[in-house]
Amino acid sequence: MADKAAAIVAGLGGADNIEDIEACITRLRTEVADPGRVDEKALKASGAHGVLVSGNVVQVVVGPEADALTDDIRDLLE
Repeated sequence: MADKAAAIVAGLGGADNIEDIEACITRLRTEVADPGRVDEKALKASGAHGVLVSGNVVQVVVGPEADALTDDIRDLLE
């Protein structure tokens, strides 16, 4: 799952673009510094079922693995 987490971080514009991330049932709810750096195609290629962007908030639909992915992504951001 670490590879998928790394691909999601890259799709969100890199670790320095991610200001906050939390799991919300089947989604990763993130706040990014620059939504223009988010690559929706890359996120879908990493296995995301969907991507919703609203201002600086990006929701990545990943299914029931959202909690585990959030933990892996937080490890990558440290």
